[in-house]
Amino acid sequence: MRYLTFALAKGRLAKKSLEMFEKIGITCDEMKDEKTRKLIFVNEALKLKFFLAKAGDVPTYVEYGAADIGVVGKDTILEEGRKLFEVMDLGFGKCRMCVCGPESARDLLKHHEMIRVASKYPNIAKDYFYNKKHQTVEIIKLNGSVELAPIVNLSEVIVDIVETGSTLRENGLTILEEICPLSARMVVNQVSMKMENDRIMKLIKDLKEVIG
Repeated sequence: MRYLTFALAKGRLAKKSLEMFEKIGITCDEMKDEKTRKLIFVNEALKLKFFLAKAGDVPTYVEYGAADIGVVGKDTILEEGRKLFEVMDLGFGKCRMCVCGPESARDLLKHHEMIRVASKYPNIAKDYFYNKKHQTVEIIKLNGSVELAPIVNLSEVIVDIVETGSTLRENGLTILEEICPLSARMVVNQVSMKMENDRIMKLIKDLKEVIG
């Protein structure tokens, strides 16, 4: 039997994923060691391998078959646009992708004016404005705190993930439009889905029972 390999997005998602896997009898104690320098973790009995990756890289590992299964946020899946199967909403890490800005920007969105949009997610922003709203905008990619962009007049609005909205409020910004709900998803390599169908479908079934 070959190993099934999981790529997990580092941080909270990986921690939550492992807690969920434990409920269906998939454990990997090595991964709990905070000080470990290991990159690949193995559960020999179940023929499973795990590794942690930067969220943005998880869909790439899965598309190219370096991982059979990945757990990553819906935002990353949309932004990366890789060829893979999204098989399951794991129901945690819930938040929303939104267009945010000062209240004064609401009219600019309504009247489809040419505006600048700052985002860490240029592909999601582009798809929303061009394909759903049919509004021509200039998209500026940022890597850090995008909330800063409207405050220093780099852009009129931002496209960003909103959990509680407190950072927005503290900076005089508000949600102007909601793009889509987000949460952690399980993705599967297209070839693995055929070759390892029984094992993967059993895994999905077991997880669904836990999630309820």
